[in-house]
Amino acid sequence: MGKPLFAEVIVNGEVINPNAIAQEAQNHPAPSDKPGLAWRKAANALAIRALLLQEAERRGLVADPRNVGPGKCETDDESLIRILLEDAVQPPRPDRDAVAAAWRSNPERYRSPPLWKVSHILVACDHADEKGRAHAKSRADAICARANDNPDKFPAIATELSDCPSRSVGGSLGQLRPGDTLPEFEAALRGLEEHEITANPVATRHGWHVIRLDAYDPGRALPFEVVRDRISEAMEKAAWARESKRFVDELIKKAEIAGTDFT
Repeated sequence: MGKPLFAEVIVNGEVINPNAIAQEAQNHPAPSDKPGLAWRKAANALAIRALLLQEAERRGLVADPRNVGPGKCETDDESLIRILLEDAVQPPRPDRDAVAAAWRSNPERYRSPPLWKVSHILVACDHADEKGRAHAKSRADAICARANDNPDKFPAIATELSDCPSRSVGGSLGQLRPGDTLPEFEAALRGLEEHEITANPVATRHGWHVIRLDAYDPGRALPFEVVRDRISEAMEKAAWARESKRFVDELIKKAEIAGTDFT
């Protein structure tokens, strides 16, 4: 038999199944020319899992699985790790002064989302059909030029020529927030001034769009009382992540681990 490609991973005397590492490696993307990187990430992840389960056993913890979604329940191991971390990681909650200081350091970070009032004209096509795509692009170019030459007639042009059901309301899509539409469409919106029409049609999976930004609300900085709970929750999560890492680092420091490292 040939020599194994990777060293055996042992955590405090417990051997990590190589098949489990290979399966876990699928969850750790790595460059195609560095297959060992995914293996190492997977080995580290399972080594940490083993350390946590060993610590849970040392503390005499008992699994108490919870439902985590419709028809989905924690495994005993998942339950033990959760209970262990709940027991071992208890960072203090940030007080009001700390939360207020975080808000004052950058109040512009906490804004209501922008709103775009948008109209469009769709020339539908299947981009996989090269001939149909080219024909649709030619038609969209002509519509785009016509709309830019006659911006006041945009609703009428949309009613006449759009392939979208919004043609019944002059192409109006109403108000959109970030994430409400396709990335290419939103990127075009972000480049427009109020009442401006795209200079060229915008391609999405639905076809070609001629887009007009009817109105724009950039959003507003929100007062402290509105965002206090959100900031507090974010600070708690960050503190929990820091303390969890510290706890795991201590377990690693005290453990005997062979076959992988955490540098």
